[in-house]
Amino acid sequence: MASKIKSSANNLQVLYEDNHLIVVNKRPGDIVQGDKTGDTPLSDIVKDYLKTKYNKSGNVFLGVVHRLDRPTSGIVVFAKTSKALPRLNKLFSEGKTKKIYWAVVNKVPENKMGTLTHWLVRNPKQNKSYAHKKEVPNSKKAILDYKLIKKLERYSLLQIDLKTGRHHQIRAQLSAIGSIIKGDLKYGAARSNKDGSIHLHSRSLAFEHPVKKEFIEFLAPPPIESVWNACL
Repeated sequence: MASKIKSSANNLQVLYEDNHLIVVNKRPGDIVQGDKTGDTPLSDIVKDYLKTKYNKSGNVFLGVVHRLDRPTSGIVVFAKTSKALPRLNKLFSEGKTKKIYWAVVNKVPENKMGTLTHWLVRNPKQNKSYAHKKEVPNSKKAILDYKLIKKLERYSLLQIDLKTGRHHQIRAQLSAIGSIIKGDLKYGAARSNKDGSIHLHSRSLAFEHPVKKEFIEFLAPPPIESVWNACL
């Protein structure tokens, strides 16, 4: 479900920008790249932002490096140059990035911190991944570390250190242990969030700059909303 809030270049939250890349805080409901819905993707919104900011008359180069699920919020990196794009793609594909997520869940895991290892099987027709305890045909190994960082009145906040980047990995793995993300109907939540979001947020991202070769790290505030506000 799409967010009821329309995004535009005017309300784009830019976390970092230099000659080679731009990092933004995606709002839940935005799609990173165009799809069959025909909704305006975040990539086009960022292009409009750059075109206006630098008063460019022609086309703006922007490379999509990675994606976040539509109902998820948080850090998204785009390449601004053809030099940076393949280098960023390589960093992400080889797992040379440190990704930290926040997830608001309905139940605290049995252990307040630990490692989850599953084998995920993706079902493209359902756009869903299924977590298995043991390796099965067509499965991919998925690993994450988690820890409880705050107990709320009705929910709990987990910090997720993502070790692999599988389709719907956090959503599927947390659901498999009964710690379902708030609003995530697809993975077992009792009810949806009014705006179609889920309470999963890409909180921080760190990697070596593709051109400058210096270590860079970004931190994204979660959406302004009552449950997220209680997490801060």
